[in-house]
Amino acid sequence: MEIESVQCECCGLKEDCTQDYISEVKGKFDGKWLCGLCSEAVRDEVNRGNKKPFGTSVEEAVMAHMSFCGKSKSNPAVRVADGMRQMLRRRSGDLSSTPPSTSKKYPRSASTKLY
Repeated sequence: MEIESVQCECCGLKEDCTQDYISEVKGKFDGKWLCGLCSEAVRDEVNRGNKKPFGTSVEEAVMAHMSFCGKSKSNPAVRVADGMRQMLRRRSGDLSSTPPSTSKKYPRSASTKLY
């Protein structure tokens, strides 16, 4: 069983996987390899689209998610965290997205220094 490093075509996250697993994932997503989080986001998009009159194909969902990931210019770890937050909001039904920078639930004290 040979392990190969593969990069997600949405977020750029790298994972070490077997060739069989890589082929299985590519078969589900129109030949594109997606990490676990991105594949869940695409499945969510397809499932949400099935509630619409014309539905959402896997190809459309992959392209929409790739577009979402492409808008973020940060490193893959930050994009994964943002994707997870978006997916959890969708699943919970909370689509009111308050940017984290405006959330002042725990304000920083004036004496705190960041280096």
